[in-house]
Amino acid sequence: MYGYTSYYPWYDYRQAAFSCEWTPSRVELNRTLRALWEQHVYWTRLTVNSIVGKLPDQKETTARLLRNPIDFANSLAPLYGQPIAQQFANLLTGHLTIAAELVTDLRDNNMEAAKDAQRRWYANAEELAQFLGSINPYWSKDDWQHMLFEHLNLLAEEVAARIAGDYAKNVALNDQIEPQALEMADVMTTGIIRQFPMSFQN
Repeated sequence: MYGYTSYYPWYDYRQAAFSCEWTPSRVELNRTLRALWEQHVYWTRLTVNSIVGKLPDQKETTARLLRNPIDFANSLAPLYGQPIAQQFANLLTGHLTIAAELVTDLRDNNMEAAKDAQRRWYANAEELAQFLGSINPYWSKDDWQHMLFEHLNLLAEEVAARIAGDYAKNVALNDQIEPQALEMADVMTTGIIRQFPMSFQN
């Protein structure tokens, strides 16, 4: 938003087609969701680095990463209610815990386990996309699946580069992951404002 160029030229909805006044409540919603998605990719990266490098901060860093789904749930609960917010948190937690399994298996060259973790990781993303598409008429399962799969693809490449010690590529991939995550935050913001317009008038 705010003139952000869409990462997804295929996406049906165009920001230009959504004419709205940026009230303080709308700006605050977007700021909150962008911060949550930023924190998601930031702490994911730090956790991946800790797992790959077997660093002593792995436990604490992973615990902070796993707070992210709770923070998401707290932001969604006032609009969707606690059960739906908790379901989103559970699915997002699954995304993170499976990712940690996958990174550990790849680090240890346990390829059979890594293959199984990767299968479950993408299945979780599909379930998450289906869930999001079901709770908001302005979000679609196909759009969210495309975005989440892109997120997983980029993260998988980032992990592989880290394990291989290709730090230049690892950093360059993170430069793609961040704007892609912000695009998901903006899509989420737009859908919420359109679904609950009366909540964001002021």
